[in-house]
Amino acid sequence: MSEVRVRFPPSPTGYLHIGGARTALYNWLFAKKHKGTLVLRIEDTDEERSTQASIDGIIDGLTWLDLQWNEGPYFQTEFAAEHLKAANKLLAEKKAYKCFCTKEELEAKRERALAEKRNPGYDGTCRNLSPEEVASREAQGQAFVIRFKTPQQSGMLHYHDEVLGTIERAYSEMEDFVIVRSNGAPLYLLSNVVDDIRDRISHVIRGQDHMTNTTRQVLLYNALGAPLPVFAHIPLTLDIQKRKISKRKHGEVVSVQFYREQGILPWALCNYLVLLGWNPGTDQEFFSREDLIDAFSLSRINQSNSVFNFNPDDKKFFTDPKLISMNEHYLRTLGKEELGDLVQPVLEKAGLWNEEYAKSRQEWYLDTLLLIRDRFHTLNDFAEAGRAYFSDEYAIDPKPLAKNITKYPELAKWLPQLGERFSQLAVFDVETTEQTCRAMAEELGIKPGTLINGMRTVLTGQLAGPSMFDILVTLGQKTVIKRLSRIDHLFAP
Repeated sequence: MSEVRVRFPPSPTGYLHIGGARTALYNWLFAKKHKGTLVLRIEDTDEERSTQASIDGIIDGLTWLDLQWNEGPYFQTEFAAEHLKAANKLLAEKKAYKCFCTKEELEAKRERALAEKRNPGYDGTCRNLSPEEVASREAQGQAFVIRFKTPQQSGMLHYHDEVLGTIERAYSEMEDFVIVRSNGAPLYLLSNVVDDIRDRISHVIRGQDHMTNTTRQVLLYNALGAPLPVFAHIPLTLDIQKRKISKRKHGEVVSVQFYREQGILPWALCNYLVLLGWNPGTDQEFFSREDLIDAFSLSRINQSNSVFNFNPDDKKFFTDPKLISMNEHYLRTLGKEELGDLVQPVLEKAGLWNEEYAKSRQEWYLDTLLLIRDRFHTLNDFAEAGRAYFSDEYAIDPKPLAKNITKYPELAKWLPQLGERFSQLAVFDVETTEQTCRAMAEELGIKPGTLINGMRTVLTGQLAGPSMFDILVTLGQKTVIKRLSRIDHLFAP
């Protein structure tokens, strides 16, 4: 394979959404696989909707996902002169023409064609104007667009798609399309092709929603005398109602930033997204970056669209359960230093970070994360479900409160008594605390679980978690005693 050069050309009219992130990921993987180049090009020609905030959000999202590009970011508007030069070249070679039809005239033509059950595309009114007529209209100040002259011939235009195979479209179905607006601004169809030619793009990997553009752009490549890149149109990402995922329609729930804020790990999201439209041909689901680069190929991209499931109203399963499951996997397999670095900003945001966690209490901090992570779904869980490990200010879940505390009123005195016994221990470790707890339960003639579950709820606010006696040691003797002695309010009517 010759030099591989791919591009990711987002439009900065909003945040980076998961569909765009997946496209960027596929391009990044393909470039990495073939030791090629990924170009980041910001297609900012929509001046009314393009914003600096969107540009920053796109770059920030790609950086967070660690999808590093090799060239750019380039901005399409910086190359407008090149786009116009190409348009003028096409005019000079009579492969394009100036069209003076007004919006009103075009709409009337369209309505008439529809009424007569004809193709409503442009009818070529200005296609064969004489140079004199063109000059006269320009002299009168008539506005014009530049249209590409679609070859008027029989047969089919065709190109090869790495995902979909041979794509064909009849020349008779294609109208003369606009490449430059009446204000002199080049349109995406032309600008995109000129940029890809300049950037020596070898493979165009993008969504199937661009396929209507591709046939027109093939015509432009041919007219400009440039070789075609290899096209690969990837399936769309749809919601559960089978609607295309979009920034306008679905809001922040489909943004990469949303998943970052929800505590999803960047590689977990990448691992999930790559399988949302690609399969390795095996049962493997979890990939390291290196393994995925090695396994990725365009030939394994699915032809059919994929469904992205999400439910922002569900606090726990706000997104596809598969993504949650993947995030859990990576949370549980991260090295403790890396985990510590990822959790720190979460604790900082929640006001739970202690600078000593990076100094004298670093070992305790990292070991605590390892202890509590097995039941967590996201990074945010460390500050929410895990809050009791980092602060005395934490809520008690109503479910374990009813099940483990208020159901046994005697715990109002038993747990403080157990705390008193803990205070007498010279050694506060797993073995001695367990012996103390079970001995007291035997004396009271109750099941040890009554005390153990009661302690768990009081000390952590949770129904489940790590071994209770590991929790005791982690929290420390002083904290345990203090919390067990202050439980009267839990039994208040």
